[in-house]
Amino acid sequence: MPRLLLYEINTRCWLRQLSRRCGREIQLGNVPDSEFDSWRKIGVTHLWLMGVWSTGPKSRQAFLDLPDTESRLRTALPDWAPPDVVGSPYAISSYSVPEVLGGETGLQRFRTTLNERGIKLILDFVPNHLGLDHPWLSERPEFFVQGTQPAPGLFPVGETSEQRWLAHGKDPYFPAWVDTAQLDLRLASTQEAVVADLRRISERCDGVRCDMAMLALSDIFESTWRHLPPHGPRARTEFWIRAITAVHREEFQFIAEAYWDLEPRLLDLGFDFTYDKRVTDFIVNQQWGNLRRHLANRDENVLRRSIHFLENHDEPRIASQLTLERHALAAFLMSALPGMWLVFDGQLQGAALHAPVQLARTPDEAIVPPIATMYEKLLAAFQSKCAGHSTSQLIQSDPIIAVHWEISEDNHVLALINGEDAEHQTSIELPFPPKSGDAWSLNVVLIGPSGRTTQSELDKGSIKTLLPPESFELIAFCRIK
Repeated sequence: MPRLLLYEINTRCWLRQLSRRCGREIQLGNVPDSEFDSWRKIGVTHLWLMGVWSTGPKSRQAFLDLPDTESRLRTALPDWAPPDVVGSPYAISSYSVPEVLGGETGLQRFRTTLNERGIKLILDFVPNHLGLDHPWLSERPEFFVQGTQPAPGLFPVGETSEQRWLAHGKDPYFPAWVDTAQLDLRLASTQEAVVADLRRISERCDGVRCDMAMLALSDIFESTWRHLPPHGPRARTEFWIRAITAVHREEFQFIAEAYWDLEPRLLDLGFDFTYDKRVTDFIVNQQWGNLRRHLANRDENVLRRSIHFLENHDEPRIASQLTLERHALAAFLMSALPGMWLVFDGQLQGAALHAPVQLARTPDEAIVPPIATMYEKLLAAFQSKCAGHSTSQLIQSDPIIAVHWEISEDNHVLALINGEDAEHQTSIELPFPPKSGDAWSLNVVLIGPSGRTTQSELDKGSIKTLLPPESFELIAFCRIK
């Protein structure tokens, strides 16, 4: 399979920035070819248009009414004004593309152009909740988790004589999302309606990123909402089995935002890829021992179907958390690991300010040349050596992390990472043992930005390497015929 790179864009902010840069209104239907070409150049295989669906005024106002909203907005965007706030892209009022972004026709054109470059389009699917403006709140209130009387976390809908108290969407470990209403996935009727939405979404893209996917697992859902029993016939099928089997396209891909070590379970239910947030946390907290143990204990199939990331729209910007050397080390690891690497728009230029997703405008930040150069070299190295169809495998995790990429029988790449603050020497058995009479060339393609000297040499069926602290190297092997 090809090396996989998922590039996330905050659609609303990106189109506004692009319009300013081009001096004209840019929507999805008239994005300049240069944008598509730039993604193809760096090896993007999947592009995630985050926040492409419609939102509404009720959810927007619910966010504005929160006591900490003003301070959050001032911190992220000191000159913010009310038009900059459009509401959360995860408080969806309709799975339709608003005209301000280019509408359904614009999305179709964007996808066509993207696919012509060999890039798949990923869109959001939110099974857990909907925004307060969604028509189901008034037309089909029975689809939602609800109580019989006022209670914390509930809000009223309908006329007084027929009033219902619906629940806001929530993660069991955090306060409710007051701009949303919680769908009751225990009900057969709710599952049917949500899956019908998914089918319509699937006709407009090549895959979906499923928001908070683990919340839809039947036992997790039951535990979260046990205090508010369902009002209607229960579903007999695990939601994700029903949802994934409903999309009858072999190439369509399901990506799970997942936490709590439930990733293998979601993969067993049919997901193609899941987040691996533990890798991110270990890197940010500089817990390299825990990271190595985590990778070593990961089933190979799970690791190959994991999404690794340093940041996304929910996380702080990585440039605000790590020094350049540690940032480079972490980015190299993301590039090397089996699975899919997720990059957030602005990350490659060194953006450091995290903006709430409710904003349609983000602060202007200057490109940070050392970070931009670091990513440019990193992406170019992996593009030149690991592009096209190849396979990758973690072959060692302690003390040096080693990942092997097989490009062909005669071409191999080895990524070596020492995340510790001490020098390490090790001998790594190669998965491509030289046959009798074989000769191989060894070429160090990339080393860390510090320029620290690395020492690696072939010794029969293994490579001996000495890596300085917090360093890495990318080595290409070629059989000499």
